[in-house]
Amino acid sequence: MADEIVFYTNPMSRGRIVRWMLEEVGRPYRTEVLDYGTTMKAPEYLAINPMGKVPAIVCDGEVVTECAAICTFLADRFPEAGLAPGPQEAGRGTYLRWMFFAAGPLEAAVTANSLGLLPPADKAGTVGYGSYDAMVDALETAVSGPGPWILGDRFSAADVYVGAQINWGLMFKSLPERAAFIPYAERLRARPAYIRASEIDDALMLKG
Repeated sequence: MADEIVFYTNPMSRGRIVRWMLEEVGRPYRTEVLDYGTTMKAPEYLAINPMGKVPAIVCDGEVVTECAAICTFLADRFPEAGLAPGPQEAGRGTYLRWMFFAAGPLEAAVTANSLGLLPPADKAGTVGYGSYDAMVDALETAVSGPGPWILGDRFSAADVYVGAQINWGLMFKSLPERAAFIPYAERLRARPAYIRASEIDDALMLKG
């Protein structure tokens, strides 16, 4: 079937971001739940993702890994969902800016901070995020505009990917409770696709 989507995931993984994105896209997909250390490292799955990590999707025979890439791919592959500005549309640069910011400086700084591995101030220039505080300040500007979403009044895949990291950051205390973050996360949690995706993954966690 053209555009068949197979989704490889585990409910306790970043696959929750992709599940949410798939629910926003609204196309049918088949889920393959993998276990850490067993099916995730089996030869069959390593042929799909040699990293032995989830999430991954296969769409019409094409493999896509990495959350930001999957979200970007799905938004572009199914433009009828309206989840990304087209290449010539206004907002495309802003959309790509924050998608890549979240995949690079945001994730790197949060991880380094959580592990106690932030560089000393005099070495901040050697890492892409500069400093954790500078990253947080920049992230806050992404969700501080006049509209409810990163692109103003238009919800996009950037809200899925960036928003998921803000939401998790607030829940797990890896991001500070900035004034702009809290209402933004509340808006995300109210989306029907977010609720559906969370219910599916929560049910899988109970089964597992």
